Amino acid sequence: MRNYNYQNKWQKLLTPEIVSLLTQIHEYKGEQTLFIEAKADTLTQLVEIAKIQSTEASNKIEGIYTSDERLKSLVTNKAIPHTRNEQEIAGYRDVFSTIHENHDFIPLKPTIILQLHRDLYKFSGKSVGGSYKGADNVIAEEDEEGNKRIRFKPVPAWETSAAIEAICGAFDEILAESDADPLLIIPMFILDFLCIHPFNDGNGRMSRLLTLLLLYRAGYIVGKYISIEKTIEQTKETYYEALESSSVNWHEGTNDYIPFVQYTLGVVVAAYREFSSRVKVLAAGNMSKPERIREIIKDTLGKITKTDIMEKCPDISQVTVQRALNDLVKSEDILKIGGGRYTAYTWNHDKENSAK
Repeated sequence: MRNYNYQNKWQKLLTPEIVSLLTQIHEYKGEQTLFIEAKADTLTQLVEIAKIQSTEASNKIEGIYTSDERLKSLVTNKAIPHTRNEQEIAGYRDVFSTIHENHDFIPLKPTIILQLHRDLYKFSGKSVGGSYKGADNVIAEEDEEGNKRIRFKPVPAWETSAAIEAICGAFDEILAESDADPLLIIPMFILDFLCIHPFNDGNGRMSRLLTLLLLYRAGYIVGKYISIEKTIEQTKETYYEALESSSVNWHEGTNDYIPFVQYTLGVVVAAYREFSSRVKVLAAGNMSKPERIREIIKDTLGKITKTDIMEKCPDISQVTVQRALNDLVKSEDILKIGGGRYTAYTWNHDKENSAK
């Protein structure tokens, strides 16, 4: 069986790019811990938005959809799942909530992974929930012309249980016995989990749930307020490229973890940046709602939609946001781009420059 010891591998990840990402995450964490402690009530709406976005995005990556209205009803426990997709979404919702609320009491153990996977399928009636794969599987992809290719062959079914035992043990051992940063070890573990591919179904969604669990347990709880899964879904092609690059020669134990680790850390940095942006808005208690909307657009590079603004300001109604946008367009402080469902806005830098 492949050697899963991380002891002599994590130091090789300390490239200038990865060290820079680690530094940024540590700084963001330090800055925002105080705000989270002081403004927990204010952040409640961000938590609810993140739950919906995370549940939608993680399932969407795997082709599991429902309508926006049904999704919101399912995530807020106001609807009973009807279709197969909705059953899988409801299962994800419950596992996601379990991790959110109890991460300090959920250690990384094979039995725990199996329990989480079982709960992922508790509404679907599928027998695959809570059991390792019963037959060998492959990771394949299909191009636009319908041609399939095998991207990776995971470990055989007979080896799966021992492999999960090994990576869980290796994870605990490296963090207990060395000064390795958990932010490096977490994506290494997740890559190994995906290469083992322990289940017949649900491996991708489980990998994202485990990423959240391990980040939370290491003290990085930004995923509670900003959907990490949404960022992954929005950069899906890059995600798969990094996963494929880091899985080359995995069975021989000579694979390069750097692409996947760097990608994962980049996602975490993006989440912290977004949280920092929203914190500034929430902390600006002396600003009126239209002023807050104006500042959000001014601080945004490129375009921003009404939906984006409402996500950043969950306490501001859609009517108020639209009225503020109309006024800003009329005053030429911002520019309107496109129309209908594709409408977006951008700061009018030409006006700002001409005023100087």
